[in-house]
Amino acid sequence: MESTLHISISAEKVFTIFDKIPITNSILTTWLVMAFLFIFSLFATRKLSLVPGHIQSLAEIIVEGLYGLYESVIGDKIKTYFPLLATLFIFIMFLNWAGLLPGVGTIGLEKIDGEHKEFIPLFRSGSADLNMTIALALIAFLVIQFTGIKNLGLSYFKKFLNFTNPINFFVGILELLSEFSKIISFAFRLFGNIFAGEVLLTVIAFLIPLIAPLPFLGLELFVGFIQALVFSMLTAAFISLAVAEAH
Repeated sequence: MESTLHISISAEKVFTIFDKIPITNSILTTWLVMAFLFIFSLFATRKLSLVPGHIQSLAEIIVEGLYGLYESVIGDKIKTYFPLLATLFIFIMFLNWAGLLPGVGTIGLEKIDGEHKEFIPLFRSGSADLNMTIALALIAFLVIQFTGIKNLGLSYFKKFLNFTNPINFFVGILELLSEFSKIISFAFRLFGNIFAGEVLLTVIAFLIPLIAPLPFLGLELFVGFIQALVFSMLTAAFISLAVAEAH
């Protein structure tokens, strides 16, 4: 009996643009998430009122809750960095949840190469693509470095380059390595958790369909929320540390 279980650690190419730019299934899902968030934003802000409707009320609850949460971490710099932090949280959360929608990973194309048939899913969670998580990690990393340099100037580099004595020099090197390791930490934490969850759901649904995946589906909804929160909160915490004077 031929197995229909399909698991791929990398995103699969669905088609190409101008025969040069490959478009993967994770990119298609990311575009859909972006379109959904864009449309939701339009409806939430289309007719702002002191007596808000349902969509505006929902948007206000989300914004106020996130604002208070991030303000407790970065204090008076919240107005500068709130748009970035809130965008990271909302975008990553919906990227994570998009992989749980019906049809994601199951609807696709069948590529025939001789006698070999390969199934290519049409959609895949953007967070389950390492390219996406690395891109998000680089954005967070560059913002953290820019914040430190902008607020402290050249003194920001004191914690990395300290020649007062051998011990401080060695500690500075460790700090430098730790700074670059944030990229790996951000990217692989998000990718690993989301990809592992999708594999778990795929295997459970393949072995015991219908009822068995439901508890794991609820768990993955929670994991998707937590991973988005962890990513954005760590970014906020590192921004707060970047503006602190080296000592």
